[in-house]
Amino acid sequence: MNRRGRASRRVGLTLAALLVPALATVCAAPLAAAPGTVEAAAQTVPTTSPTVPIPTWVDVPVSFTAGGVTVHGTFRHPVGVPGKVPAALLIAGSGPTDRNGNSALLAGTVGTLETVADWLSADGVASLRYDKLGSGQTGLGPYALDAQTIGVAPFEQEAAAALRFLAAQRAVDPHRLAVIGHSEGALFALLLATGQAGRVPAVHALGLLEPLSERYLTVISAQVVAQVQAQTVTGQITPAVAAQVEHTLAVAVSRLRSTGRVAAGLPYGLANVLDPSTALFLSQADRHDPAAVAARLPTRTPVLVSCSDADTQVSCAEVSHLVHGLSAAQARVDLVHLTDVDHVLKVDPSGAASGYTEPLPFSPDLQAALAQFVHGSLDAQGTR
Repeated sequence: MNRRGRASRRVGLTLAALLVPALATVCAAPLAAAPGTVEAAAQTVPTTSPTVPIPTWVDVPVSFTAGGVTVHGTFRHPVGVPGKVPAALLIAGSGPTDRNGNSALLAGTVGTLETVADWLSADGVASLRYDKLGSGQTGLGPYALDAQTIGVAPFEQEAAAALRFLAAQRAVDPHRLAVIGHSEGALFALLLATGQAGRVPAVHALGLLEPLSERYLTVISAQVVAQVQAQTVTGQITPAVAAQVEHTLAVAVSRLRSTGRVAAGLPYGLANVLDPSTALFLSQADRHDPAAVAARLPTRTPVLVSCSDADTQVSCAEVSHLVHGLSAAQARVDLVHLTDVDHVLKVDPSGAASGYTEPLPFSPDLQAALAQFVHGSLDAQGTR
């Protein structure tokens, strides 16, 4: 989704997949595992401080059930450390994005959530990240033959189950829980923290990283219109065709909002973003204005919010709308304005989706802001 006018040769076909659900395109068969299980540690992550006892951090494959789906994830926690530590649930962005922040629609490694987990463990915070429905080991489960029936509820259920699972772990202090959502994941983080995703342990801090900040269909419409206008300026399409595209889009969005349905095979490439297979999810997710959800947070909830001048999917202007909602709740907002950081948190002034899988460094400014945030809001004791 390119708000800055990187036009394609076809109208509306370059919308990035990370903000548009594409569940019907992915069906990874889930591996067998008992619900709520913790398996053998798969990886050890050492820290390096010579002045304090050095905990060993392990990545442990886990699974839990949510709404009849077995959800697979990774629980990172310290061993050999007395007492309990704060913990954060990490929620991925949209589409078939797995526990590490990698998408089946992108050839290569993105690694956003795995990197955030690395940052958190260096700051003394355990974490749980999971393959949400339609991604990784979790796959589509019982929805494999009928993906059109996937609405918002399965994602709320898995996020709530994940938070309950995390809070129940022996190494975790359930009174120091955070939820960190990236992109679309920020909406589900807000739903958890406001109790709108079901009964869950109290959320003590929120991280909203490059968050979905306005109603879903409003964001999609704005991005399509921006592409159409850019293609008109460069002469790739005529003003008459541009008007037809925008009219077709407006009619489709209006119908989706009023009926929950969208016609198959929309012209001008619009079928790539508005399709019957994702209509139910989009219509239900669009009912949530993230700012209105944020306004229902408990008073003085600590919230870290990021936006970047190079993010071509979520603009700082959109994020300001969300911040207004946070202010209405009197949240303790730490707003971090990043420079030259793309949507997946990598340093890339172009912000282009083509750079998401490139081996670029992640934002050191956001890493530092997150460290300060968890130390202040969760009383985390890092070893960096």
